[in-house]
Amino acid sequence: MIATIAFASCNQQQKESTTAMSITQKEWGEVDGKKVYLYTLTNKDGDEVTISNYGGTITSWTSPDKNGNKSSIIIGFDSLGTYLQHPPYFGALVGRYGNRIAKAQFKLGDSVYHLAANNGVNSLHGGLKGFDKVVWDATIADSTQPSLTLKYVSKDGEEGYPGNLDVTVVYTLSDDDGLKIDYTATTDKPTPVNLTNHSYFNLTGSVSNTILDHKLQIDADNYTPVDTTLIPTGEIKAVKGTPFDFTTAKKIGQDIGAVPGGYDHNFVLNKKDTSLQKVATLSDSASGRQLEVYTTEPGLQFYTGNFLDGQFTNHDGNPLNVHTALCMETQHFPDSPNQPSFPSTILQPGQTYHTVTEYKLSVSK
Repeated sequence: MIATIAFASCNQQQKESTTAMSITQKEWGEVDGKKVYLYTLTNKDGDEVTISNYGGTITSWTSPDKNGNKSSIIIGFDSLGTYLQHPPYFGALVGRYGNRIAKAQFKLGDSVYHLAANNGVNSLHGGLKGFDKVVWDATIADSTQPSLTLKYVSKDGEEGYPGNLDVTVVYTLSDDDGLKIDYTATTDKPTPVNLTNHSYFNLTGSVSNTILDHKLQIDADNYTPVDTTLIPTGEIKAVKGTPFDFTTAKKIGQDIGAVPGGYDHNFVLNKKDTSLQKVATLSDSASGRQLEVYTTEPGLQFYTGNFLDGQFTNHDGNPLNVHTALCMETQHFPDSPNQPSFPSTILQPGQTYHTVTEYKLSVSK
């Protein structure tokens, strides 16, 4: 069963000349005794973003390229069953702590908290059953733009983390083809929080193409070097003169050969405050597509799909091989609970965690 809700535009001329904004809801299965749905957000230009309440997962973002051919710039799957096979976080909301925590533990006050070691000796993306593997409560927001509100309460002790964490995430698709993700959380005990979205992008719209010819610019003069297990060493290092220099746009494949394993690193953004600012621009000349990243966060994890091995296939039936997609995860820094010099990720009772990220898509002819 598919339900459709249409939204009125404030501009009568827009209503007459463009697609009606809407959200459709479609049953998609069941997990843990809870119904799973697909929600498709459509803006006035007819661009569509499809999101599931399973893991808050973005399954597709469909828009035309410079030749008018529609395809998805986000990697995803048509079947809920594929997501239940636990592919590596495609499109998912990640928490309670996005990225890695060293040796799957951290100290807070006088207590040491032990987490699941699900990435070698380290804990990754919230543990064995992070926010990407739970069913969120979904509400279609009362808004003039297509907007979906997702809520989840992470119980005290879940995956080893302290405190009941009440989380709300709002996805909004704007008229100018921006996908805004607004995160809010509160807790009743001090706890680390680092939420992000783990979408994989390929602006060509087909994973038969790699992302090595995409051009990327990141507004970051520094990055955090990592050890062999991808845990930050604690050093903040300048990108100048290294393969990590994306201060001016360059092809991703230009220097990737000099980075063992490929890029999977946190960039220290140049922004000086928590206002929403543009921090990165990704472009692809073949499709004409450009994706700008705006965030309130201090870091950006740039990952070039190094561990994709062809096990899964995309919507178009093509295998997801190494470097066929990339991630730009806005975040606080990895392992911050164990790195006192990094910006703190500890949320206290009475405080509100709030962060916003927006991906803005455009096409040049």
